[in-house]
Amino acid sequence: MKATTIKLEGELLSDLEAGKPADQSLTAYVRTVLRENLDRIEVREAAVAYRAFVESNENEKALLDEWDRADLNSPPLRKNGTS
Repeated sequence: MKATTIKLEGELLSDLEAGKPADQSLTAYVRTVLRENLDRIEVREAAVAYRAFVESNENEKALLDEWDRADLNSPPLRKNGTS
């Protein structure tokens, strides 16, 4: 496994130490912050890809429009048209 050392100093180090949970090491906290940031980037990229998919797929767009119009506050209708 490849490992690296990153030098943290000054205000950045102080801010990280002040912001981390008391029961977590600085290394674990920085690892968590970096992982969460990478996850946010991945989700943002997935959202862009999905938006492009919906915009280029009329059937998907129609299904989403139908979902947007659905009344989610009322009980579903039975097959004979009653609730």
